Amino acid sequence: MLLKLQQIIVKPGQQTLLKDISWQQLENILAEMGEKRAARISYSHGWLEIMVPLTEHEKDKEYIGELVRILLDKLQIDFEPFGSTTLKNERSQQAVEPDTSFYIQNQAAVIGKNRIDLNIDPPPDLAIEIDITSRTRFENYEILGVSELWRHTQQGLEISVLQEGKYIKSQSSPNFPNIPIVELVNEYVQQCLTIGRSQAMRNFRDWVKNNL
Repeated sequence: MLLKLQQIIVKPGQQTLLKDISWQQLENILAEMGEKRAARISYSHGWLEIMVPLTEHEKDKEYIGELVRILLDKLQIDFEPFGSTTLKNERSQQAVEPDTSFYIQNQAAVIGKNRIDLNIDPPPDLAIEIDITSRTRFENYEILGVSELWRHTQQGLEISVLQEGKYIKSQSSPNFPNIPIVELVNEYVQQCLTIGRSQAMRNFRDWVKNNL
């Protein structure tokens, strides 16, 4: 007997792993799940992981995404935000949904697009994962060619930069050279949690105004 998607229940903070899922089955599952959903997926060579993030996961995603937007606007860098859009490439049998993502150097290539197909579109220049209870799927992002990946955990921000097809850890961000990204993200995410988002973002805008 085949399971139907609505029979699979994933609680917040947990994952379900399914095997032997074909690409067409993946496409059908994504269509059935719809775009406005809490669950996120990652897929690699027949293995499908379905995850439902915790509330604090979603809040951290919004905080870090807002920090990135403030920096890009201040630096007058054109960008296209793509949130947790599905990044997929049928040829490489990979799909993943970051918590949020940005096209920066490649923003002109995706203006006006609502969906991304990495068979024809470039990958985002920055993907961000909030990793509280689940593993970040580094290999998915490596194979899909995402040049910079941020992973935020309870210990703070980690930056991984793609070099010769593999990620290496970095203390600096190629998208924001000469800016102490790790320290800034850690400081102002913590401020969001202690004094609230509104005051923390005002403080960050003041830092940006005085230092950039």
